[in-house]
Amino acid sequence: MTTAGPGLHDQVLDTLGLAITAGEYPPGSVIRTDEVAQRFDVSRTVVREVVRVLESMHLVESRRRVGVTVLAIEEWNVFDPRVIRWRLDGADRPRQLRSLTMLRSAIEPVAAGLAARNATAEQCAELTACALGMVSTSRGQQLPEYLRHDIAFHRVILTASGNEMFARLGDVVAEILTGRTHHQVMFDDPDPAAVTLHVEVAGAVREGDAERAERITREITVGALAELDVLAPDPSA
Repeated sequence: MTTAGPGLHDQVLDTLGLAITAGEYPPGSVIRTDEVAQRFDVSRTVVREVVRVLESMHLVESRRRVGVTVLAIEEWNVFDPRVIRWRLDGADRPRQLRSLTMLRSAIEPVAAGLAARNATAEQCAELTACALGMVSTSRGQQLPEYLRHDIAFHRVILTASGNEMFARLGDVVAEILTGRTHHQVMFDDPDPAAVTLHVEVAGAVREGDAERAERITREITVGALAELDVLAPDPSA
């Protein structure tokens, strides 16, 4: 039996989490911890730790004399970044991407408008630097570097809004953007018009123009939805 370090613990967690979110364990099914321990050659202590994490995400619940029971999707913490990642790794990726992008379209324009009212000078400078970083990495198939600047840009917008609820969505948006890049739901080079819009949002925030910041950010999210229609069409549509 293997004594698991963090790497093996994460391997067991990711394997079970992906299987649950992919529907391999339907709601109401029971996961036997002894079978999991045997399958991965780890101790029951490790399995219990993994189960505790899954319980914190509301993917499962432990029942005495029953075992670890898989919960319905309505119970899941769908905002947990790891749950988002698992769902994007599954077959339901197009629908999940669309759902998440619609969330962005509802939240980020409002956050940008608030950022134009509330951003500090330091946040304005950081936002401008992120936008310029996006410009400098938007050609030559530099998507990993572009992604880094893109994530930072949207984190600043959400934080600078001054709304702590919006700020907490930074990890969610990061997973959305990372998932699109990781699963190649992006053009080899980002749309130049979208890159320009990010620069314009930074300018609107810096100038305190809330209406313009909100309007342009809405253009960005509408464009992201349009890209999904081309690169990851919803098969159920």
